[in-house]
Amino acid sequence: MRRFSIDGHAVALVRIGEALYAVDDRCSHANYSLSEGDLDCEMREIECPKHGSRFSLIDGSAITLPATVPVTVHEVTVEENGDVVVVLS
Repeated sequence: MRRFSIDGHAVALVRIGEALYAVDDRCSHANYSLSEGDLDCEMREIECPKHGSRFSLIDGSAITLPATVPVTVHEVTVEENGDVVVVLS
């Protein structure tokens, strides 16, 4: 997991094997950096280090409390030259 700023927007970029995921790098509950949290590769979830809320990397849904609001998921592609492109939603 790494945090990137795209046009001033904080995004957590996650690689699991060959799959890439990009979500807003802010917990919807506590406004805390998700890229500093834990990653569950098997479940494709990211966990906020502040209160433990978990979010789906696939659709952004809040999986566990205290968060109830999803995070935004962004489209990720890899170009032929290997550049990773994130399109903000």
